[in-house]
Amino acid sequence: MQVATGKSILNGIAIGPIRIYRKEDAQLAVTSTRTAEEELSRFEDACEKAKEQLAGLYEKALAEVGEENAAIFEIHQMMLDDDDYLNAAREIIERQGATAEYAAATTGDNFAATFADMEDAYMKARATDVRDISHRLVNILTGAGEASHLGDEAAILVADDLTPSETVQLDKSKLLGFVTRHGSTNSHTAILARTMNIPALIGVDFDDSWDGKLAIIDGYNHCVYVDPASELLNTMEEKRQADLKQESLLQGLKKKPNVTLDGREIKVYANIGNAADVGLVLQNDAQGIGLFRSEFIYLDSEDYPSEEKQFEIYKRVVETMAGKKVIIRTLDIGADKQADYFQLDKEENPALGYRAIRICLTRKEIFKQQLRAILRASAFGTVSVMFPMIISVREVRDAKDTLEECRAELREQGVAMGEVETGIMIETPAAVMIADELAEEVQFFSIGTNDLTQYTLAIDRQNPKLDNFYNAFHPAVLRMIRMTVEAGHRHDCWVGICGELGADQTLTETFLRMGLDELSVSPPSVLPLRKCIRSLDLSKTPEN
Repeated sequence: MQVATGKSILNGIAIGPIRIYRKEDAQLAVTSTRTAEEELSRFEDACEKAKEQLAGLYEKALAEVGEENAAIFEIHQMMLDDDDYLNAAREIIERQGATAEYAAATTGDNFAATFADMEDAYMKARATDVRDISHRLVNILTGAGEASHLGDEAAILVADDLTPSETVQLDKSKLLGFVTRHGSTNSHTAILARTMNIPALIGVDFDDSWDGKLAIIDGYNHCVYVDPASELLNTMEEKRQADLKQESLLQGLKKKPNVTLDGREIKVYANIGNAADVGLVLQNDAQGIGLFRSEFIYLDSEDYPSEEKQFEIYKRVVETMAGKKVIIRTLDIGADKQADYFQLDKEENPALGYRAIRICLTRKEIFKQQLRAILRASAFGTVSVMFPMIISVREVRDAKDTLEECRAELREQGVAMGEVETGIMIETPAAVMIADELAEEVQFFSIGTNDLTQYTLAIDRQNPKLDNFYNAFHPAVLRMIRMTVEAGHRHDCWVGICGELGADQTLTETFLRMGLDELSVSPPSVLPLRKCIRSLDLSKTPEN
C-alpha cells in the first residue's frame, strides 16, 4: 500500500479506481505559411468560438453550482476581451510571423507566469485561469477539441492540475473524487469542488504507476491510499456509508427548531453571493439570509450596476425568502475583490487600504444608489442592512445619515418602504475595543471572523506561506468574539457570526456558551450545524 498526503478540499471519502489524466501538449507550428492577416483572422474567430463555449459552460455551471461559482466563466469571457492579452497575441503574430495557436499558447504562458510571480495569493491563483483560456484557444485552433478525462467506469481522477473548465465539464456521475499535484485551496477549481461536494486533495506527489489501481481519498486525514489493505478498505467503506447515511438523516431536520437539549434557541442563517443562490438557502432550510454579499452584483457587471438592476435583484431575493430575514451587506469591494471600472489605485497593502465603507463614504452617489435600492426592496419583505469594515462611531453615524437621506428622498417621491434594521460587521480589533459605543448606534453586530482573525494576528489569510501561522482558534480571536457578544448584549444589540468559523462544529458549543444569537454559514453547512446545536446541553458543565 502507498500513502500520499496533501491538502484536503472537502472532508469526505471516495473509493474507486484511479484514472490518471495526462494533458498532451500539442506540437505547435511556430512559423506560419499564411499571411499575418489570415492568422489574425483565425485568432479572432477562435476567440469568438471560445466565448460561445464559455457561455455554454456558464449555463452548465449555473445549473449545477449556482451563480456565484458560475461567474468564473463570465470572467473568462471578459478576459478574452482584455486588450493587454489580445494585443500581446496579435503582436506575436504580426512581428514574429507566428501561427495563431503559437501566439495563444505563448501569450498564455507569459501571462500565467506573471500572475504566478505575484505575492498576492488570490492573484497567484489566477494563473490557472489564464492557462485555461489559452488552452481552449489552442484546442480550437488545432482542432483538438476537449479531452475526455473519464471512461465508462466511475473513477478517481488524478492530474497535475485541473482548470475550472475541466472541472465543470467532468461527468459528475463518473467522478468519485480528484487528486492533483498542483493548485491551491483558494483556486476556482477548489471552490467548485467544494460546491459540487466532490472529495478532493491538492498538493499530492503522485506516481504514474497509480493508473488503474484501487485508491481511497480520505479527506478527513488529508491523504490518499493506493492499493489499500482489505481491512483499511472495509473501514473506509463503512465510514463512507456512514457519511451517506448522515446526509440522509440531516434531511429529517428540516422544519425542526434550532433548540439545544436545555431549551436554548439560536438562529441559523445562510450566506449568499447572488439571487441564484437562494435556491440553496431554501433547499437547506435556513431561517434567513445572514449575509448577502452585494459586491458580487458589482463584480458581475462591466459598469456600475444601476439602482433599478440592484433593486430587482434584492426584490427577487426578499420575495423568495417570504418574510424571512435578509441581511444585505453594503458594497465590500477592494482588497482581493476588484472591479476595473472603479479605477482603484494599486496599493501596497490593499487589505488595509481603500475598501468597503471607506469607498462608500467617499463616493456617496454609488452608496446612495445601493441604499435606495435596498430601501425599495424592503417593502417586499424583512430586510436588514449591514455596513462592513467599521472602525469608528463616526463612520456608523455617517452611514446611517446617508441611509436616512435616501429614505427621505424616496418618501418624498411616494415610494413604499418597510422598516430596515441596521447593523455593522465587527471585523477589526478597533471595532471590538469600542463595541459598547458602536452597540448604541445599531441593532445588531455580525462578526466577520475571517478578517477579524487576519487583522488580529497580522496575517494575510490568502498567503499559503503563512498557513502554519494562521490560527482561527487563537485565544485572542476567541476573546474578542466574547467581548463583542458581551458589549452587544449590554445595549440590547443581538450578535451573530457570518465568517467561516461559524460553521466549525468544534466551536459551536463555545459560541453558544458565549451567548451568540445567530450563526450564518454556507447553505450546505446549515443542516449539519443544526444537528450539532440540537445535540448540545448547555446546562451541563463543559468538559475541559
